Amino acid sequence: MALLTPSRRPAAVAKEPVPRTLPQRRRGSGSRKQFTAWLFLVPALLVFGLFAWWPIVRSLLLSFQKTNLVEPAVWVGLDNFRTLFDDPLLGTAVGNTLFFVALGLLIGFPAPLILAAIMSTVRRGAGVYRFLVYLPVVIPPVVAILLWKWFYDPGSGLFNNVLGKVGLGPYSWLESSDSAMLSLVLEATWAGMGGAVLIYLAAMVGIPGELYEAAEMDGAGIWRRIWHVMLPQLRSVIGLLLLVQLINTVQVFTEPYVFTGGGPENSTLTVLLLIFRYAFQDGEYGQAAALSFLMVLALALLSAVYLRATRSWSTS
Repeated sequence: MALLTPSRRPAAVAKEPVPRTLPQRRRGSGSRKQFTAWLFLVPALLVFGLFAWWPIVRSLLLSFQKTNLVEPAVWVGLDNFRTLFDDPLLGTAVGNTLFFVALGLLIGFPAPLILAAIMSTVRRGAGVYRFLVYLPVVIPPVVAILLWKWFYDPGSGLFNNVLGKVGLGPYSWLESSDSAMLSLVLEATWAGMGGAVLIYLAAMVGIPGELYEAAEMDGAGIWRRIWHVMLPQLRSVIGLLLLVQLINTVQVFTEPYVFTGGGPENSTLTVLLLIFRYAFQDGEYGQAAALSFLMVLALALLSAVYLRATRSWSTS
């Protein structure tokens, strides 16, 4: 008998997966998208360059020229800068501007943060308080300054009338060189802190409530919760608003121009007001452009140093 052996079937050969071919991109689709993007971007760049960068370049060229903007300009090199540094009013203007910046940081910078911290605890009527705080921002600056100029009036002003009822005053708010700059800072703080208050309030909403609860369970009082919880969480916002305030206060112009015109005795003369005098009172547009260029360099250097010094705030 023949020995029957089971037939061996060939092992199934595993089929290799057929690679799927990705659809080929149409040639030129990427370049077409780039062309479309540039088509929309170029008009914006042209407008920005025409109204932003060209005036900067034109002012830089003007700082090396002597002109009244009517007759042909004469190239004078660094003479405008030499005349500028020989002017004794330059030191006065720089000193007054730095004094305004210092008072603004001392009074105007913590005020919005303190007010926002108080308003964050209000539950009823919060919208009304926010409206009242932001209202000075929407008032035209000149209107607000003229209103405060009446408040400061030594005869019939609101402040002297109120202080007179408690036996104080009258005070020469704007007529005295000792109090004129402080008067300007008080009005500028009132007029501009509304936006900062709303920014702080929005940032405070994002602070997790668990942090406050944990600090309270550890026995931290309200001031310790503010110092150890709220302020560290607001560090990046505080840094940004501090830089914005520094730039704005260095460029102060409207308050000294409308309130005092730089007086009394040039005690409120600022750098920007001096630029205005060079250009529109003396007709020295070259000197005005030279001082403007120096001011831009100072602000750029200040911003670069500040951002480098506070670079870790945004990452911590």
